[in-house]
Amino acid sequence: MTTDAFERGLKKRRQVMGDAFVDRALSTADPLTMPMQDFVTRVAWDEIWNQTRLSDRERSLINLGMLAALNRATEFKGHVRGALNNSVTPEEIRDVCLQIAAYCGCPAGLEAMRNAMDVISEVTHD
Repeated sequence: MTTDAFERGLKKRRQVMGDAFVDRALSTADPLTMPMQDFVTRVAWDEIWNQTRLSDRERSLINLGMLAALNRATEFKGHVRGALNNSVTPEEIRDVCLQIAAYCGCPAGLEAMRNAMDVISEVTHD
């Protein structure tokens, strides 16, 4: 059952992550995994991302730091694409990776940089 919160979250999720990313996530959902997609869309994308005190750009930068610190490479890569969609430059993403290295350790910063470059290279060569 679709709710207003899901629809608002889905709109924001598509805006930040892109239609292809969201379509891929939803197309692979089945009765077992759809409740997670519903939860993430309603809570993270509507209740959090649709608040206006922080910009989408600021939220993208924050997410990159948190996801790298948590060692969540798949989500990190998705949010690098989202950050680029939110007008974060490759140089700013590099600086986030440097900050990650300073506060989370060099291995985390290096891993974040490698993951970021995978996405940046893919996006700039499309």
